[in-house]
Amino acid sequence: MPNGQHPPRVIVVKQEHPGGDSFSSQHNSRKEGNRDESANSGWKETFFKVVEGSATAFGSIAVLGLAGYSYHTYYKYLVLQKMENAFSAGFSTPELIALARHAVPSKLQLEAALHENELGHHEWIPRTEQPLVDAILDGSLQGRYHLITGERGSGKTSMILKAMRRVHGDGIAMLEAHGDPEIFRLRLGKALDYEFHEDYVGSLFNFKGPRDSTATLDIERAFNKMEKVALTRRARTGKPLILVINRVHLLREDDHGRNLLELIQQRAELWAASRLVTVVLTSDDHSITERLRWQATRLSVADIHDIPRGPALASLKDFRAKVFKEAVPEKILDHVYNRIGGRVGFLDHVARSEDMLHACDLICEREKRWLLGQCWILGGDIDDNAEDQQDFSAAAMVLAKALVEKEKNMVREGITDGRLPEIPLHEVRQIMTRPDLIQRHDHVNIFSIDSNSIVRADSVPMQNAFREICAQEGFEEHLQATLDRLDELESLGRTREIKMKDLVNDGEFQALIRSARGNGEPLMVTVKAASAEKGGE
Repeated sequence: MPNGQHPPRVIVVKQEHPGGDSFSSQHNSRKEGNRDESANSGWKETFFKVVEGSATAFGSIAVLGLAGYSYHTYYKYLVLQKMENAFSAGFSTPELIALARHAVPSKLQLEAALHENELGHHEWIPRTEQPLVDAILDGSLQGRYHLITGERGSGKTSMILKAMRRVHGDGIAMLEAHGDPEIFRLRLGKALDYEFHEDYVGSLFNFKGPRDSTATLDIERAFNKMEKVALTRRARTGKPLILVINRVHLLREDDHGRNLLELIQQRAELWAASRLVTVVLTSDDHSITERLRWQATRLSVADIHDIPRGPALASLKDFRAKVFKEAVPEKILDHVYNRIGGRVGFLDHVARSEDMLHACDLICEREKRWLLGQCWILGGDIDDNAEDQQDFSAAAMVLAKALVEKEKNMVREGITDGRLPEIPLHEVRQIMTRPDLIQRHDHVNIFSIDSNSIVRADSVPMQNAFREICAQEGFEEHLQATLDRLDELESLGRTREIKMKDLVNDGEFQALIRSARGNGEPLMVTVKAASAEKGGE
């Protein structure tokens, strides 16, 4: 800048706005108002979003809940409807399988072939117990539950199936018992068409469904559903449902088996009193009768016995005349009955054989082999490890000998109508000297016990086997040697060996023996140790 010159000056003039501070305050207030309005609008928007989200969630939950409730209601209705159909006219799969065992498969294809007058398996033999079974299965006999007992092959299942065919399975469900409760549960579900909630959709969401339980609880739930079906059907038809459980003797003698049988009996008692369901049980063993009777009030026991001589021979003669066009002589008929008796299974097998006498011999030989395989005695050379099994076998042979002696007395008294010799159960236990073995013999079909506690051979061929074995030369000596050896083993099991060492007082030991009751004079016993040489002498 040249010397002597001053720099230019800039003068800034600030013009005051009219109103001054009031304008500034108004501007600030407008800004604060806009800020408050934006804040209020933000809260409102947030509130509306919360309400909208809540409404959406509530609607979704409501729809989901309504859908779940609708599905649950429909599922319960479908369960009852399926169980209702299981009792409708016609045969379910288990019933068809049972029918197939007693008739040729072609007869199951046509409903007309299931007519009661068709000549099927066992049906050519008249049974006096058939009207009772018919009354039970068609629902006319109410207010009781029934146990049908009898030996293996006596025709229990055949009569039940014949009664089912008369009513075409209407109102009837049938299943086979099993010792495993889980298998019993599955068979019950198949007979009732009940899935035990295994197809329930709730299990897909990992909920704890009704299936998370034991087999016994599942069976209880199935019975609860069946009660509802029975109430509906009772109001519509006036008849109870029929539940047939075949071969209940297969239920084991353990906690699970006892609990299951107790559950079935409790329901049967309740249903019999209300006439909703009639439970029909079949058994080959007397143990089921004893297990049911101790708390039974409405139980009816029906014994199925062998057919008497007259009706059996007349039916056999008519069958051979119709099928084989053969006139069987009375002598052969008498021989057949003396060999196999009136057991329905044996008669049916022999009647359908070309050579009846040879078929009788095969049946008798088979029963004898079964007896010897289960209960033969080993004589005086029994190993100590076989003591329990030989106790079982020796008791069977002792009772077989007693039945043979009873049969000889019947012949001397002129009783020759084909009846088997029989002994009351309490006397049998006295003969065996043990109360538990006869139940095991009954279970393996060596002896049979009826509902009146009368013991006899399981069948006429088995009685023939008793007679043949007891007539063998040297049998009594062999049996006595077995009994003596068992007594010896039992005595050895009760004997205790005491070894004494380092005896003082010249190797003497004194023992004072008193009576268990404490009466009488004590007995002093002195034991003195002997040298090895003296002991060897």
